[in-house]
Amino acid sequence: MALAPGAAGGIPLFWPRVLLFGDSITQFSFQQGGWGAALADRLVRKCDVLNRGFSGYNTRWAKIILPRLVGSRDSPAVVTIFFGANDSSLRVPPVTPCVPADENPRQHVPLEEYTANLSAMVRYLHSVGVTESRVVLVTPPPLWEAAWEEECVAQGHRLNRRNSVTGEYARACAQVAHDCGTDVLDLWTLMQKDDQDLSAYLSDGLHLSPEGNNFVFSHLWPLVEKKVSGLPLLLPYWKDVAEANPECSLLGQGGHSSAT
Repeated sequence: MALAPGAAGGIPLFWPRVLLFGDSITQFSFQQGGWGAALADRLVRKCDVLNRGFSGYNTRWAKIILPRLVGSRDSPAVVTIFFGANDSSLRVPPVTPCVPADENPRQHVPLEEYTANLSAMVRYLHSVGVTESRVVLVTPPPLWEAAWEEECVAQGHRLNRRNSVTGEYARACAQVAHDCGTDVLDLWTLMQKDDQDLSAYLSDGLHLSPEGNNFVFSHLWPLVEKKVSGLPLLLPYWKDVAEANPECSLLGQGGHSSAT
């Protein structure tokens, strides 16, 4: 079926983007009940929410690929940077009886390098037009060691992370946010506030449970909302489309402030 006469003459419609950049906790965020899916649902007709999560990645690798994801020609409205769960893995895991397997240290990134990598990514985003006010750094969540050790042992590994070490990386992430002038979501601190039981937030000790996803969304949304609050709904509310001449409504201004 051919397009209606004049359809090609509409004003090109720019669709803003929210970019979620991180490791597996970001990659899995589009699963049912995930925090990324909740963001996408909340921002329908305002922004495309793009999941750029890479399971197993650390900031050393993230710093390399970021320029392939964000350039000066297509600047996101918001970027979340959510790394640290892999960077903080132990280079030399503690000895565990009856579990002789050596852990691969490839994911580990020293704390000083982790800090430098986060800072470098914020600086790169600034260089391509994504100002610090549009960036949210997210710390790694706490580690529920007992559950994660069960996962490690089941796979023939020794425990390869410690919550205390993850906390060091979380504090470093928060410091980078302070130094660079970005927002920060300190999950490591918030999830342990008032001695909260981590089993409520973590499915296997490392990754988020449904309640953990809800927790992340509920705390991340206010930070994102203030950055996109000025963006209109794209294309007119359906009741505002001119019945006799819809082209007049649909090929003109791209945004509309009415609720759907």
